[in-house]
Amino acid sequence: MISPKERIVATTMKLFSTQGYNSTGINQIISEASVAKASFYQYFKSKEDLCVEFLNTRHTYWFNELETFTAGKRGAKSKVMAAFDFLIDMNRKENFRGCSFLNILSEIPTDNTKILNVIQHHKTDLRNYFMKIVDDAEISDHIYMLFESSIIESQLFRSNELIEKSKKIITNLIP
Repeated sequence: MISPKERIVATTMKLFSTQGYNSTGINQIISEASVAKASFYQYFKSKEDLCVEFLNTRHTYWFNELETFTAGKRGAKSKVMAAFDFLIDMNRKENFRGCSFLNILSEIPTDNTKILNVIQHHKTDLRNYFMKIVDDAEISDHIYMLFESSIIESQLFRSNELIEKSKKIITNLIP
C-alpha cells in the first residue's frame, strides 16, 4: 500500500511537471493524492518544502536513469555521446518536458534560496559528472554547457535537432 507521503510526492511529480510550480496549489495536490490536509502538513510544512522534496526526488531519479543509460559505455567520447542520447530518450519518454530544475527556477523568486540551493546542487552534480568523464576542465565545461543548452532548446522547439548537432561538436572536442 502506498503511504500518504508517497501519494503526495507522486501527485506532485505529475502536477509540477504538467502544470508547473506556481499553477499547482496545495489543495489540488491534497485532493488528487486523496489525503487529508492534516496528512499533508504532517509531512510538509509548506509548498516550498514540498518543492524541495520534488526536486530531490527528481534529482535521484534523473541521475539513476542517466547512470543506467550510460553504464555500458567505455571511454570518454562514448560515455558523453551516450549522455546526449539519454536526453533524446528522456525527450521521448517525457514529451520534451525539459529540465524540472530550470522549469522551477523560472517560477521562483530570486531570493528563494531554499529551492535555489537544491537546483544549484543538481547542476553542480551534473557539471561534476562530466568532469569525471572528461578530465579536462575546459572541455568538460564546454560539454556541460552544450548539454544544458540542448535541454532548453529541445524543450523550446520540441525537437532533438540541436542535441544531434551538439553530438557532432563533441566528436571534435574529445580526442
